[in-house]
Amino acid sequence: MSTKFKTIITTAGAEKLAAATVPGGKKVNITVMAVGDGGGTLPEPNAGQTKLINEVWRHALNKISQDSRNSNYIVAELVIPPEVGGFWMRELGLYDDEGALIAVANMAESYKPELAEGSGRAQTCRMVIIVSSIASVELSIDSTMVMATQDYVDDKLAEHEKSRNHPDATLKEKGFVQLSSATDSTSEELAATPKAVKIAMDNANARLAKERNGGDIPNKPLFVQNIGLQDTVNKAAGSLQKDQNLNDIPDKAKARSALQLGTAATLDATTSRNDNTLGRVLKVGDRNLGVTVIPASHGFNFNSYEFAAGETLFIEVNAAINFPAGMPEFANTFVYVNVIGIRDSGNDCALLLSRYDTNISYLAWRIHEANTSINWRVLKIPTAAADIRAIPKDPIGTIGNNGRMASADTPGWWLVSVADAGTVADFPQYPNGNKLYGYGFMFVARSGDVWLQQYFSHSGASASRQTWNGDMSERTPWVIDYSTANKPTASDVGALPITGGGLNGNLGIGTTNALGGNSIVLGDNDTGFKQNGDGILDVYANSAHV
Repeated sequence: MSTKFKTIITTAGAEKLAAATVPGGKKVNITVMAVGDGGGTLPEPNAGQTKLINEVWRHALNKISQDSRNSNYIVAELVIPPEVGGFWMRELGLYDDEGALIAVANMAESYKPELAEGSGRAQTCRMVIIVSSIASVELSIDSTMVMATQDYVDDKLAEHEKSRNHPDATLKEKGFVQLSSATDSTSEELAATPKAVKIAMDNANARLAKERNGGDIPNKPLFVQNIGLQDTVNKAAGSLQKDQNLNDIPDKAKARSALQLGTAATLDATTSRNDNTLGRVLKVGDRNLGVTVIPASHGFNFNSYEFAAGETLFIEVNAAINFPAGMPEFANTFVYVNVIGIRDSGNDCALLLSRYDTNISYLAWRIHEANTSINWRVLKIPTAAADIRAIPKDPIGTIGNNGRMASADTPGWWLVSVADAGTVADFPQYPNGNKLYGYGFMFVARSGDVWLQQYFSHSGASASRQTWNGDMSERTPWVIDYSTANKPTASDVGALPITGGGLNGNLGIGTTNALGGNSIVLGDNDTGFKQNGDGILDVYANSAHV
């Protein structure tokens, strides 16, 4: 008859066990046992398996040891605690510390319940494998990860009983002691017998009985004197009585002064967070005084709340009622509210509101108008040049290679850092096509659709352009400014250079020319020289040929 339930070593396990027997080989460290349900049917172990058919639970081994009767048997045990369950068990597997399946087994079908099902038990699973050399297997477990089995505990107790490890008791450690009936011993290593205890009790019974509370003292005044309490008794005659709760102090003001208590000692403390009764001492927590965390206020009503000077609030803006208008940056967030001023009537106040996650702040004033309506006025505390409609002192941005001068559309100063001006399509250029120097600053001004750009190169040359309909682009022309850094040429202003040139038309010296043609007049507009053909130069006086 074939064996129905069996444990076999897998192919991977056999290879590892064989490799461990080679000199210098690594021992197989079996650390984990897994439990499976076989997919619903009792499986047949297969040496080619690398995992269970359907694993349902695994844990570190509780014990792995060499069998006491068969030296080449290795016994591995796993305890499944009562709180684990809710599954069938039909297969077991042993894994080493590298995750390889070393051995696989089937077992009699058993259902492991969990406590939540109304039944629970601890169940021990045991696998036995046979190896040719016990030295090929590491027989150790992590004791911090497992629960001891009953057999393990019994073995350890039996081992301890046979040992001589039974130390004597000390003042700090438990152990065995020797009895003694001595009543005058100072030993700290002996234990008193009932006889010694009786002698001590008989001696104690001859003393004053504690339950008499001194009632059995023959001469009580002499006893008080002997123990040095007579002066105390004398002083107690004029002492304060606790049942009077200090009402028997003759001069309470002097008593407070002697205790260095100020006027606050007789004042009432506030009774609630918003208590504003005059004369009361503000205790920590009320009006958020001295707290390390201010609770957020939801549904806070800015018109009806009675603010107190110096208090700080933390308010959810979206849930607030009558939140002052004109502070759009505070939508969908929280603000700190610091009360910086209070009027003596109407609870008119001045507040500092600050967004909790940025540096945006506003001043707000609550003012009761003549008709008793409440009006809020707000003023943003500037943190940037734009807040006061000023130009920032720092550059807005930078125009570089392959950029566009028209992209500078925000008012202010822009850096221009163009090594190759040819890569910027709308870079300013001279009439001859040469680009201006590519490093400098550009000033941008805008008012609606009116848009001005002024470029100042580091070499001194400058240019500007402007549009009135907001369509600044590469096609918007530049006007090159004349300056000492860009002097106009004679041709730029329609003049003859000092080196000479051709005059296209007549010339009048000291007057306009009335002779016309190719002529020069001197002082009189019709007196001068006129060329009337190739090689012919005539003289004219008052328009008459001479």
